[in-house]
Amino acid sequence: MTRVIHTGDTHIGYQQYNSPARRSDFLSAFRAVARDAIDDDVDAVVHAGDLFHDRRPGLPDLQGTLGVLRELADAGIPFLAIVGNHETKRDAQWLDLFEDLGFATRLGRDPTVVDDVAFYGLDYVPQSRRDELAYDFEPIPDTADRAILVAHGLFEPFAHATWDTDAVLGESTVDFDAVLLGDNHAPGTETVADTWVTYCGSTERASASEREPRGYNLVSVDDDVSITRRAIETAREFVFVDVELTGDEGIDRVRDRLSQYDVDDAVVIVTIDGDGEPVSPAPIEEYALERGALVARANDRRDLPDDAEDVRVSFADPDVAVTERLRDLGVSDGARTIDGVVRDDTIADSNVRETVSRRVRDALGSDGLEFSDAPVLADPNSDEPSTTDSGVESDPPADDTDGVTTPDETGPPSSQTADESESERETGNPSTRPAADASTSDEPDDGVPAEQEPTRESDEVSGDDSDDGSPNGSADDDQVSIGDFA
Repeated sequence: MTRVIHTGDTHIGYQQYNSPARRSDFLSAFRAVARDAIDDDVDAVVHAGDLFHDRRPGLPDLQGTLGVLRELADAGIPFLAIVGNHETKRDAQWLDLFEDLGFATRLGRDPTVVDDVAFYGLDYVPQSRRDELAYDFEPIPDTADRAILVAHGLFEPFAHATWDTDAVLGESTVDFDAVLLGDNHAPGTETVADTWVTYCGSTERASASEREPRGYNLVSVDDDVSITRRAIETAREFVFVDVELTGDEGIDRVRDRLSQYDVDDAVVIVTIDGDGEPVSPAPIEEYALERGALVARANDRRDLPDDAEDVRVSFADPDVAVTERLRDLGVSDGARTIDGVVRDDTIADSNVRETVSRRVRDALGSDGLEFSDAPVLADPNSDEPSTTDSGVESDPPADDTDGVTTPDETGPPSSQTADESESERETGNPSTRPAADASTSDEPDDGVPAEQEPTRESDEVSGDDSDDGSPNGSADDDQVSIGDFA
């Protein structure tokens, strides 16, 4: 019998709620899964994508991940994985680096055999490009009796599905006994065409909506396939406090409900519903933190009347405002003419210098423009008076190295959230790799703020078509082989 741990959506590097402790939690959860694998002496750990939260994990996240993978390697337990949408890069993947170091195997169209089970991989592919896929896998070797596909995406028959599981199984050149999935953070198991299809769920709560305990699957393959759900006992506790207000109840009632919970070192989520008085989130969150919570968030879901006055806002034409300001400063006609050329949208940037030079020459030749020294304005933040003395030293140049990082040249910069739409990529060896497409952002999915990031169920619905019109398939055939996306 072959026994493997099926995990995924570890999202290492996610600093949820801007909390360094939460960032550590995501790595700790992955470490807990690996140590369970070692304690149980399983035959492999299978990761179904989104090992990292984004394509540019921090160095501590990489070091921590390598440390976990080294523990598995030292125990003789192979780490088999695919690429999810969060970590996808345009060229080589982090998983390729781990494979080069001998700590991982990237699954693809060629089988990887563990005992008598052949494992195949299907990286994430955006919905806009799935019609081009041909699910062409290499045959099961004689040394294997069973075949399992590992894939990343939102598959039927689960919620918010955009990928036809029945079509994948029907069009594949291999008859699979099970499909191990990642991307949907909610665990679940179903059958499609007499084949087990299962999500392991995320190992940490990436959203307050993920209330179920976090965990992974233990998959046993013998004459049949059995799937058992296991919880991660060491995961950070989330305390959900739901308060239904009635009548004239308000903040005192919310405080009373919150005081009934042990919130020490927990993430506390307070949800207010019903009627009653308006409740400001800040005092509730402060109260939870005073009682020892690591993080506190209060959400008032009620539709309360808005007593704010109707404020009308108008904006002046910026060009007119600049012109008037220059006139007030006493800038000469010549200088204002040059300024007008610089700000003229009808003049190409490449022609500004030539146009200014020509107009200055024309003006000087005809004595038609007056040029004079511009006034020196006082620094509004300084107590010193302005001066026109030429001997006064100017301010030193500003330091432009203020911590702004340069985007990854190998892939598009993250936005996102989430975001955050997904970008296309081109990767690896088309003869051996399955589809791995669409990058996500450093921000949580699809532009959603970190503290409100939804499960991956909603991510794909809102943003996996961002690279329409930029297909990355074969130019030789209308139908694209699964390997052409690698």
